[in-house]
Amino acid sequence: QIAEFTGVTGMSFVVAFANIIAVTTPVRLYLEPKMRQVRPHFDLTLTLAGLVGLLAFGLYSVQNRPYAEPLRVAAVQADVPQQEKFDPEFSTQIFERFQRLSELALHSNPPPALLIWPESSMPNPVRDPATESNDFVTEFSASSKTDLLLGTLDMENGKDYNAAVLISGATQEMQVYWKVHLVPFGEYVPLRQSFPLFAAVANQWVPGDFAAGKRYTLFRLSNADAQIAPLICFEDTIGDLTRQFVIRGANLLVNLTNDGWFLYSVGSQQHLTNAIFRCVETRRPMVRAANTGVTCFVNEFGRMTQVLRDETGSTFTEGVLAGEVRVPTERELTFYTRHGELFAKVCAAITVIAILIIFGIRKRKPV
Repeated sequence: QIAEFTGVTGMSFVVAFANIIAVTTPVRLYLEPKMRQVRPHFDLTLTLAGLVGLLAFGLYSVQNRPYAEPLRVAAVQADVPQQEKFDPEFSTQIFERFQRLSELALHSNPPPALLIWPESSMPNPVRDPATESNDFVTEFSASSKTDLLLGTLDMENGKDYNAAVLISGATQEMQVYWKVHLVPFGEYVPLRQSFPLFAAVANQWVPGDFAAGKRYTLFRLSNADAQIAPLICFEDTIGDLTRQFVIRGANLLVNLTNDGWFLYSVGSQQHLTNAIFRCVETRRPMVRAANTGVTCFVNEFGRMTQVLRDETGSTFTEGVLAGEVRVPTERELTFYTRHGELFAKVCAAITVIAILIIFGIRKRKPV
């Protein structure tokens, strides 16, 4: 729980420091009697006291929940194979799959105030009136009368974007967010234009580059007091990016992802493990809607409250996860949200100063 102050860096620091003490203490206990230089082990005492303090703080934190209002949410995991997502031959099947699963979600009791589809859920840009995806989504949204949040490709001024779109169930108004942090060699190739030979090879795998968005856009629901941070793909692994949304007023994190790239490996679980820390750092709950992988709800303490699984317990399935998410009404900002990676910067500064002092002392010593 200390991540709300230090971010993930603080967790890494605790693990590394505790392991150093665990290794050096037995060595000292063995060598000191032989060298007749037995000294108090203040480092061990302080480390144990610190670990006890962290445990006590964690227990205290999870017992003091901020006031929150329940929000009924349904996340669709369509489990569309990666090779079919953008193949025109499978467009009709994709539409039918989302229609069927979404109707199941809308018939849950009570019905959701927000329906979520994953990253790049539609085969072509939803905001382009000339596409089948636009026809399908606008018709579905108008009939459902429920706010719909989905991931889609988007184009504007000749540029391609990985986008999230929220369509109001009341007015059909579209809000759009363009992904700010792109994945190198997945969504763009660095220095593509500078090295033609390299570009020729890269074009076989990444034929074109997405453009990066510039704004941390919040989505507002038409029927609930919630402001959503739409995190696309790996954006939920970046604490400094997530906190920018929360500073601007977000009280619910929503991750739209397509973990189909990982197939059935542990990659989707590792992605989830990283994402969980964003909830602790910002004290905001998260809904994850994956094409395949792990679709789940995570509370502000980093605990998964609901997970979509099949009858065998596997998360690699199609289905709908419907339930309530506690959305905080008091939008207090954590230390990490306000100050970012301050702990990491302080550690880096101390390290640099220590290195300079050590080298300075060595230079002053006579040869």
